[in-house]
Amino acid sequence: MATTSFSWQGFLLRLIAALVLVFASYNPEGYSFYHWALVDISQFTILKGFIGVVLLIGWTILLRATFRSLGPFGIILALAFFGLLIWLIVDLLAISTDNIKVLSYIAELVIAGILSAGVSWSHIRRRITGQLDTDEVSDT
Repeated sequence: MATTSFSWQGFLLRLIAALVLVFASYNPEGYSFYHWALVDISQFTILKGFIGVVLLIGWTILLRATFRSLGPFGIILALAFFGLLIWLIVDLLAISTDNIKVLSYIAELVIAGILSAGVSWSHIRRRITGQLDTDEVSDT
């Protein structure tokens, strides 16, 4: 059942779900669906296919909610926000970006941040403005 209230705990759960999905799909450490199932496609099994479909369902749910909630301009703003936030952190902490693993982690954190903001945006907007977001429903 969907909840109509927004809390930081709810946002944190959405962020964790997005992080799990992103890092389970691919991560630079080599422990991901990509490395397990797709590097050597000749060893593909039904279990790998099933897990792939589960991940695809997760991506579809989060991407669809994000696109519908934020829209194209909102996604550009979210990219700018999270990208600049990561850049600021890298700059302030003097983190080296020469390592491809660091860049991969940064990109994946940005993707997870955008997805979690997208699935939370309707709740945040309602809390700020009092306006509801609804999907169009056809009576035909």
